[in-house]
Amino acid sequence: MAVNLKVNGASHSVPAEPDTPLLYVLRNDLALNGAKFGCGLAQCGACTVLVNGKPTRSCVTPVGSLGSAEITTIEGLGTPDKPHALQKAFIDEQAVQCGYCINGMIMSAKELLDRKPNATEADVKDALAGNLCRCGTHNRIVGAVLRAARSMTGSASGRT
Repeated sequence: MAVNLKVNGASHSVPAEPDTPLLYVLRNDLALNGAKFGCGLAQCGACTVLVNGKPTRSCVTPVGSLGSAEITTIEGLGTPDKPHALQKAFIDEQAVQCGYCINGMIMSAKELLDRKPNATEADVKDALAGNLCRCGTHNRIVGAVLRAARSMTGSASGRT
């Protein structure tokens, strides 16, 4: 059976059963490895992608439930030569330690900044509350999201 998906602006037909988790299709069929398998229970956020602009745990999302949804993975945000403002801010703030959670952090932060460009520190912490980081770089991650917000809005206020 084939499932049709629109991922990062491109249409794909993949050989998958409708109950196959989106994460497996992204990683195994489309070679998009940014989203990680963490807990497999939608608890950690490592597998977060955007589905129609909303953070979605791909480890528990069956591909058959997506229909014509627009799926965005971290690979769809920017390129090594031209990173998205969030990706650049995470680099500039040195917010990555092991990197396992960063995909989910960035994708959740992207939805927040799309919805609320002038997000406060409290907004960022609230938006990222469902994403776990075992390395403890939470302060740098929050700083990176705030830096990206300033960069994207041209604001000079807020935390560095």
